Amino acid sequence: MLRALLRLPAAVAAAAPTAAVRAAATQAEQRPMFAVVQLSGKQFKVQPDDVIVTNRLLCDVGEQVRLNKVLLAATASETHIGTPLVPSAYVTATAIEHTKTEKVQVFKKKRRKGYAVRQGHRQDITLLRINEVAMH
Repeated sequence: MLRALLRLPAAVAAAAPTAAVRAAATQAEQRPMFAVVQLSGKQFKVQPDDVIVTNRLLCDVGEQVRLNKVLLAATASETHIGTPLVPSAYVTATAIEHTKTEKVQVFKKKRRKGYAVRQGHRQDITLLRINEVAMH
């Protein structure tokens, strides 16, 4: 029926998957690993070339940082789930920049009491570029 709708010869309709389908399948297999890492009390899903924002880390700009608290590491074909950590997985990252977030205004007031306090806060942060997600 499909052959009749597309008006294709029987040999073409019954042929193997097209080159585009094969290319998509091999591309899915070649996707880089991704991981879920724990850093500064938060969890991040990371892949190579991702940039993440985290609390200030004690490292210099341009320094390589190795993240060993990997909770999950996976590719398109396999997944390793830690209990609680994957012992053979690690993530390397480079510190791009140390900066601060935008200012948050904190305003406290008690009505009819003449009490008003204004305060600002800027959190120190580090930008990390993920270089590699790997297994030993």
